[in-house]
Amino acid sequence: MANESRPCPCDIGDKFDYGGRGQEVQVEHIKAYVCKPPASTDKAVIVIHDIFGWQLPNTRYIADMLTTNGYIAICPDFFVGQEAWKPSNDWGSFNDWLKTRNAGKIDKEVDAVLKYLRDQCGAKKIGVIGFCWGGAAVQHLMLKNPHLKTGVSLYGVIRHFDEKSNLLHPTFFIFGEKDDIIPLEQVTLLEQKLKQNCKVDYEVKIYPGQTHGFVHRKREDINPQDKPYIEEGRKDMINWLNKYL
Repeated sequence: MANESRPCPCDIGDKFDYGGRGQEVQVEHIKAYVCKPPASTDKAVIVIHDIFGWQLPNTRYIADMLTTNGYIAICPDFFVGQEAWKPSNDWGSFNDWLKTRNAGKIDKEVDAVLKYLRDQCGAKKIGVIGFCWGGAAVQHLMLKNPHLKTGVSLYGVIRHFDEKSNLLHPTFFIFGEKDDIIPLEQVTLLEQKLKQNCKVDYEVKIYPGQTHGFVHRKREDINPQDKPYIEEGRKDMINWLNKYL
């Protein structure tokens, strides 16, 4: 039973009715969704899913959007076969569920994916984007993985990495003004620490009136008031990747 008095704040948004244009492949010990553009390219983006897992249609929609912008896109199963969070789950059990899915412990999977992109897809310039849980994973990778060129963290949960801000690569942080999971004071603190410690390009942007998940979890056609910000967030994400890849 879902705990209706304390619903999961990540449940805000819509599940897209979308099938995907790519295919599922096996990459060493994990499965992944891959989509490639019609013209050959040496640029690729790893897409890190949120708590709802690698099969969420919304995330595949964004992966395919990257492909239409000329990138090879891959969304691996960073839960490595463990079950994704379901909206029907009891929110009271979320912390226990999360303990076995650490956004800072994905290095083995990322190494496998990087090897696949280089060997099987001919990728030379590789970036990463991620949503919520995946946004926190992006921050982790930007702090330690030398093989990635850039990252976009979309409403990544700051508290997981709030003590670290010395990024290795240019990173773009997207946040919603009305995000119940990431209070604005946390965002302000992140900005202060980046200003003090960060030697590479970064940007932190807050989108007015937006809730958690707005870039990939809201449909423009049923959230007309959010449409300009959804589109702006997606455009900003692509522009950042274009600049650094």
